[in-house]
Amino acid sequence: MKVFDNTTKKIFLASWVSINQAETSDHKATQLNRSISKPYWDILQPLRQRVENIQVRDRQLAHRLCKLIPSQCPFERDVKLFGKTLFHIPPMCKLNPLYEEVVGLRFRALCYLADECGEDVSQYC
Repeated sequence: MKVFDNTTKKIFLASWVSINQAETSDHKATQLNRSISKPYWDILQPLRQRVENIQVRDRQLAHRLCKLIPSQCPFERDVKLFGKTLFHIPPMCKLNPLYEEVVGLRFRALCYLADECGEDVSQYC
């Protein structure tokens, strides 16, 4: 009894399965059109746009933004007792629905200070 004889029959049978490319591409296109046509309304979209539209053109504003927006999540902690870690509190900043926009605003402020004003921004890192 050879293993080769038993496996080739199964592979041979599976190779006869064919998929019509025209049917699958039409099916995918209709699925995409259905998902695009669904009405989607984001409640926070106006607030996101407002934060994205803030332009950093003032040195004092850039410094204030870099001081107010932390570079790392301030809520992440290791709770220790007698030198042993009891549990870890994960960073909760990613739960904030405006996290990406706020971090982007801080990055724009840092870039303004470094590129336009020529200041050293290592104190904010």
